[in-house]
Amino acid sequence: MPNLQVFSRDSPQRTLAITTTDFALIFKHGSTAPAINKSPNKDPPRCFVEFAALQSVDLKGYRALSNGFGTLGLITLGEEVFLCIVTACSDAAVVRPGETVSKIDNVDFFCLSHSDYENGLEYESKSSFATEEFSRGPSLENKEIVTDHPFLALKKLLSDGSFYYSLDFNLTDRLQDRSEKSTAFDIESLDEDMLWNSYMIHPLLLFRSHLSPAEKLRLDSSQILTCVIRGFSGTLTIPASISILPQLRTNFPSTLTIISRQSSRRAGTRFNSRGIDDDGHVANFVETETILWIPPNITFSYVQVRGSVPIFWEQATGFLPGQQKIEITRSSEATRHAFNKHFENLELEYGAIHVVNLLSKLKSGESELATEFSNQLRKSSLSQKADCNILSNHALLRGTEFDFHAETRGPLGYEASSQIKPQLSDSLDGFAYFLSEGIGSATSDENQNEPSSFVILQQEGVFRTNCLDCLDRTNLVQTIISSMALESFMLQRKGRLNPEVQLKHSTLWADNGDALSKIYAGTGALKSSFTRHGKMSIAGALADARKTATRLYVNNFYDKARQKTIDLLLGRLTDQSPVRLYDPINDLVSDELNRRALEYSSTKSIKIWTGSFNVNGRHRGPDIDLAPWLWAGINGQAEDPTIFAVGFQEIVSLSPQQIMSTDPTTRKVWEVAVGNCLNSRARSRGTAKYVLLRSGQLVGAALMVYVREDALGDIKNVEGSVKKTGLSGMAGNKGGCAIRFEYSNTRICFVTAHLAAGFANYDERNRDYETIYHGLRFQKNRAIENHDAIVWLGDFNYRIGLDSQFVRELVAQKDYQKLYNNDQLNLQMLAGRAFPFYTEGHITFPPTYKYDIDSDTYDTSEKARIPAWCDRILWRGSCLRQMDYNTANLRFSDHRPVWAAFSCIINVVDEAVKARLRRVLYTERRNDPYNVLSKTAEQASLQSEEHIPPTPIAPGLPPASSDHHRWWLENGALVKSALRQPGDGYNLNIHHSSNPFSSNSDTSWINTHGSTKRQTFTKDQDTVPQGPQHSPKLKVQISPVAQGAGSHSSSSLGNTVNRYTGHPGNEKAAPPIPRKPVSLSSKQCLTGSWPVTSTPQAVADTESILKESNPMGRNLGDKVNTVDISSTSTERLSGTGTLNGFWLDRREEHGQAKSSHTNPSFRSPRSTGEISDLLSGTGDETIEWEPLIPQ
Repeated sequence: MPNLQVFSRDSPQRTLAITTTDFALIFKHGSTAPAINKSPNKDPPRCFVEFAALQSVDLKGYRALSNGFGTLGLITLGEEVFLCIVTACSDAAVVRPGETVSKIDNVDFFCLSHSDYENGLEYESKSSFATEEFSRGPSLENKEIVTDHPFLALKKLLSDGSFYYSLDFNLTDRLQDRSEKSTAFDIESLDEDMLWNSYMIHPLLLFRSHLSPAEKLRLDSSQILTCVIRGFSGTLTIPASISILPQLRTNFPSTLTIISRQSSRRAGTRFNSRGIDDDGHVANFVETETILWIPPNITFSYVQVRGSVPIFWEQATGFLPGQQKIEITRSSEATRHAFNKHFENLELEYGAIHVVNLLSKLKSGESELATEFSNQLRKSSLSQKADCNILSNHALLRGTEFDFHAETRGPLGYEASSQIKPQLSDSLDGFAYFLSEGIGSATSDENQNEPSSFVILQQEGVFRTNCLDCLDRTNLVQTIISSMALESFMLQRKGRLNPEVQLKHSTLWADNGDALSKIYAGTGALKSSFTRHGKMSIAGALADARKTATRLYVNNFYDKARQKTIDLLLGRLTDQSPVRLYDPINDLVSDELNRRALEYSSTKSIKIWTGSFNVNGRHRGPDIDLAPWLWAGINGQAEDPTIFAVGFQEIVSLSPQQIMSTDPTTRKVWEVAVGNCLNSRARSRGTAKYVLLRSGQLVGAALMVYVREDALGDIKNVEGSVKKTGLSGMAGNKGGCAIRFEYSNTRICFVTAHLAAGFANYDERNRDYETIYHGLRFQKNRAIENHDAIVWLGDFNYRIGLDSQFVRELVAQKDYQKLYNNDQLNLQMLAGRAFPFYTEGHITFPPTYKYDIDSDTYDTSEKARIPAWCDRILWRGSCLRQMDYNTANLRFSDHRPVWAAFSCIINVVDEAVKARLRRVLYTERRNDPYNVLSKTAEQASLQSEEHIPPTPIAPGLPPASSDHHRWWLENGALVKSALRQPGDGYNLNIHHSSNPFSSNSDTSWINTHGSTKRQTFTKDQDTVPQGPQHSPKLKVQISPVAQGAGSHSSSSLGNTVNRYTGHPGNEKAAPPIPRKPVSLSSKQCLTGSWPVTSTPQAVADTESILKESNPMGRNLGDKVNTVDISSTSTERLSGTGTLNGFWLDRREEHGQAKSSHTNPSFRSPRSTGEISDLLSGTGDETIEWEPLIPQ
């Protein structure tokens, strides 16, 4: 029965209310109305929350929306805030009497911003994204379902039957942990690793933490807040007629329950979430608990865990089952800290660990994982005893390797999996199980505050089982282990595992396997027929084949959308904004924390070396000493760099067969060569060695990041990604490869790129850059721009726009500045067409391309390529400072390698100290209400002025303007004025005073009772097309440039203008050279002036005007330009003119200003008022003009 009701109200402020029989939780949107002069707000959305007794809340004006069972929290979707309510649920399990687990069947989202989504709440609950239902068929594969409801993907995810909650006990904890706590359910003791709505419920838990103890108790007793897990919960009843323990007779049935809790830390789908992260969390980590309750009050519990292989590895999707490529992304040294952290966390939580590894040794990918896993286990400190290098029987970490596929290939089939029992029996006996006993019901009211049971035994260790996906093989073996534990418990009680109990046990485990498999892979588990019935039938084999095919379809077409929805639910998308509750004390504390940042944060400087080398597919490169390049510019006394980022291009020949796939063999050879070169110096100096953090490859482009071993502990969240640009994104011969990570609290990204080749293809190179910059994405939708330090290195292929021979002469003269002035990349960056906001160091070395092999001579082949700086290093970030930029003399390629050294400021934040300081400051501010109120008022006046409605200071006058409010731009008014005529035949009175406070009684408009006729004029015998009627024009001829102004003639200027206006010639033009402002130009432009007669003329004598403006009789060239200037006082300024292909046409019709083809070369220094004086005949000044000459 629902225990909540949801109400809403739109005025005077949008409000949602969640009510129980006694209490109400009120939500109000932070901004009451759209602000005047509204601008985009980047601050997180804010809302007000109030908890009060129901009798004190006036529900008049509210309307009922829905009934509910619990509140999952608040979330921001776009710019709107939504409240998520459980609206349908069903009982899933009963652990013990009074401990019920409910399954979420449906949720609804209620918008806190407006009521547009409340139209009966009748919207499509099923959508094409994040779906797991495939009965629609492939016809909808490319069909996009458009919806106005941004929450449908989340609604479908939360309603898919995999989320559970309990109002009776803490479902995130296992039974053994709950037995040790004073109360059965304490919301403050939630295990956030297993809590799936932690992001959504966090603002409300923060609100609860600021309540008084009495209010906390009332809020908890209202059961409004709900905490959910994801996984499986199920209970089967064992009739009283079935004997479980022979010495215990009861007339009540027993219950067998399985609860699986999937961790939310590295949650995701099959091919999008693999391996381990730097915090020690693994993908698909699930804690499964088998609970047997026997009346009157005997409780047995046994816990197992599963999780992905705890090393850094990835697997790409594919359409052939078993052929998806597995790649280990980090070296053993770079993996060890995360591996040890994972097992240390398990040891703290569960005690001793016994690893059961079911990976195959016959499949290449799995065998590599198994080998690396075994090496890490042997080297782990938890697995070593008395300095032995083998797994000890008494160590905290043991391992068993059981090749499931090899063992079950024989005639016994899956029944052979039971052969693993002897290898596990010792640990099973040593770990024991949890057992509690008591007398009487645990739910009687009179014994509610007294312990109803006593702990007899506790589980002291755990089995950690894994295969590749931790689904099918893992579920079968875990079923065996759980059965062994149950049997051990019954044997110690002089009983045995009844076949009917065994059948119910197998059924529950089969259901559990199907549920976990649907979460991770999209379908039910394979081999579930054997788990359920103890034998494999033909129907079971056919079902497995169907599930395998469905998995391939889901993994290739649906998993990316499902992964994004999961990240959205967990608040892990980069562009996601959290919901902030209005809390003045917390705002003050946050500001105070920012001011006192030095108390919990510090900075340090590290050195970063970056280099790029196009090796031209030369296989002998790894055999050559790379020290002249890798250690260039580093002397013996200086500290060695902390990070090396090494980029290569064309490590393989870019043949048609190669560009469609990536072969890692050559890259691994280069990895060894670079690593050996770095560590040979480290050994000679006795410093920490360098470890390959991660590498990436896109056909011929490869990126390798090496980190000094003593810095590995400060690095986390290492990711890699690639983006193809060749053949419109289909081929990998061109593209980018990126690696990102976080060094303490500084985000660093390296990108190596190989852009389009060809002298004139600079536009294509610009597009390649844009494609990589905007299209390359890391996990959680991180982009390249979402980093503090970014370095691009690679073969960008930009050329020098000069003749080959001239370039070689300038290189011989070392006149690199003149070459750089004609460098395509330099020109494109100046024009803003590529790498905006990036910086390149000063180039003091010769062009790096193209050389004869093993020679310092530029290309002597028939093509005679123009030497160019194809290989470049660009950077961006305020924390970076470039120290050096140069090239190295390695001659085995037609390129020369380049390198750059940087100093990087790393920000280090001690989160523990920061949290402690926050708690102290909050307590101080809360206990000092006067200080809080005074500072809150000050903040409101300074920062929240946009929320305060402006008030007039006197009748008839607008309110005072401020930084947030401008009264002349109210109601969305445009910045540009829009003048509207009071009627037909009215024109502006240009004689009207410009002072709005003048007492002059002149009107702003004059009734002209008619319109003037427009007259035409000619230019070089051409007639200007007849347009709308305007005032008579003053025809003036203007010479664009005098001959003495430079080498630019009228025709050359015209050609330049035509080039910029999009009229190319037969050949593609070189990239334009950005022009300097005239005020900065070293060349003086010709300036002329023409007096304007005081009396308007229909047609002026061109020759007389030219004579007046050119008394010296200078040659003005063969071509002239015509500028028309309106000469009537009854219309505002309108002009039409041409300048070698440019048309100027600025009119105002019906109060709307329109402009087209504005000429940048004509500039009038006058204001509108000055021109009006000239047009009215009261001015005797001149119009000055300055043609802008391209530099």
